[in-house]
Amino acid sequence: MTALRKTTVALTPKAAPFAIRAERASDVVARNALLDACFGENRHMRTCQRLRDGRAPAEGLALSAVARGKLVGTVRLWHVSAGGVPALMLGPLAVDAESRKFGLGAALMEQALMVAKLRGHGAVILLGDAPYYARFGFSGDKTAALSLPGPFERDRLLGLELRDGALDGAWGMIAATGQAARQSRPPLATKAAKLTPCAA
Repeated sequence: MTALRKTTVALTPKAAPFAIRAERASDVVARNALLDACFGENRHMRTCQRLRDGRAPAEGLALSAVARGKLVGTVRLWHVSAGGVPALMLGPLAVDAESRKFGLGAALMEQALMVAKLRGHGAVILLGDAPYYARFGFSGDKTAALSLPGPFERDRLLGLELRDGALDGAWGMIAATGQAARQSRPPLATKAAKLTPCAA
């Protein structure tokens, strides 16, 4: 098992106090703006997005960070099958540029992993920078035989076991297994939106 590591978050006197809470429906607009700012408007084209399209995040594992009434951070985890082994896929993790220096990204990660473990999940997989995520216990040790449904860099596919042996035998394609997301519009309006070009 890759040990869950506790990182120290040092807040400066000028740091805005923030709260990490369950994501709310009222967070959607601010969350999308934050994701666009962090990852660009083409973020919907990323390989990991294929695992999120049309799916709802795992229950209790969509978190928002709020400071002074403003959404400044977000993280979500999603149900996947890691070559037949149940796991969670983490992402996206995004933090407002002004809040990064206060350790908010680390705080969101720690909270998400703690909640995932408390809810009985066995493993978390993500696509990210190994040096950054190693401090939380992520490595490529048990993801070498896994693939994603699109182009990806092998050394960025990382895993963390929350329970010993949870990723043993994980082999093959990572596939989405979560519940379908609730539609925010009636099916007819959704169909019409797909047929009508619109500005991004």
